[in-house]
Amino acid sequence: MVYLLISLAVLGIITAGSSLLSRHRGHDEEPVIPDASDSCATCTGFNDKCEQDCMLEAATKPIEYFEDEELDAFKGRPSDKYTDEEVEQFAEVLESLRPEEVAAWGRSLNLRGIELPDMLKDEYVAMVK
Repeated sequence: MVYLLISLAVLGIITAGSSLLSRHRGHDEEPVIPDASDSCATCTGFNDKCEQDCMLEAATKPIEYFEDEELDAFKGRPSDKYTDEEVEQFAEVLESLRPEEVAAWGRSLNLRGIELPDMLKDEYVAMVK
């Protein structure tokens, strides 16, 4: 019986010691501070992880509009089914954006279920770069 109690005490001391050591080692690590270059404002559309993280972040916030509420009428329309007049509506909004707003506008369209017309995709990609 004495051996059992001594064994339990030793096991408890070993467990407590290893727990303290692991906690102590954990405090030595510096906290990870997100780099400003990893913000959604700097996503170029070519880094899938950045775009995925930004889409997840954007999905939890209200959708941002860029004075383009009229484009909501095109929700669900395939990107190759726009008329020239409809493409012009998208072009007017795209050309009115500041360079740092272009990627956010693309995410806004995506979250709203609006596909960018095929005729504007090259211009959009050039502006996002």
